[in-house]
Amino acid sequence: MQKNFYLIIILFSLVSCYTYQVKKPVDTAIDTTKKEPSKNVASVDVTSLEMKSTKDASQKLNSQQAPAPINIQEKLVPNKNFKINVDGKSYKIIVDRWESDSLVAHAVSNPKKILKFHKNQIDGEKIAEKRFSKPIADIITIAVYAGIGVGIWALLQ
Repeated sequence: MQKNFYLIIILFSLVSCYTYQVKKPVDTAIDTTKKEPSKNVASVDVTSLEMKSTKDASQKLNSQQAPAPINIQEKLVPNKNFKINVDGKSYKIIVDRWESDSLVAHAVSNPKKILKFHKNQIDGEKIAEKRFSKPIADIITIAVYAGIGVGIWALLQ
C-alpha cells in the first residue's frame, strides 16, 4: 500500500497543467444573405439586382476559401515557449529574437543550444504556444481531493 502511495505521489508531481496548444485563426463571417427588393421596383431592376448580388456572393465565397497568409513573425513573439515543426522535426523552443527573416531561439531543455530557423522552414499551421490547461488542472484537483478522501477513510478504518 505504501509503495503504491509513493508511486501516485511521484506521478502527480510529474504532471503539468501547461500544454502546447495551437491557436485557431479567427474566422470573419461575412453575411451573404440577400435582402428582399422593394415591391415598387420594376422586374427588370429586380433581376439585375439579383444577378449583381449573386456575383457579389460568389466573390465573397471565393475570398473566404482562399487561406489567409500566416504571419509567422507575429505569432512567434520573444520570451514565450512554443512548439514548432521545422522540416518535419518538432522543436520546443523559447524565442529570443528575429534577425530579419531568421528566428533565433534556444531549446527549452538546453538553454545553451542556440537554434536558428528561416521563416520559410517553419510550418505556420503547427505553431503551438505553451498555455495553461484548465481541464487538466481540474482533473488533477479532483484526483487530489479523491486521494485525500481515500486517505482519511483509510485512517478512520
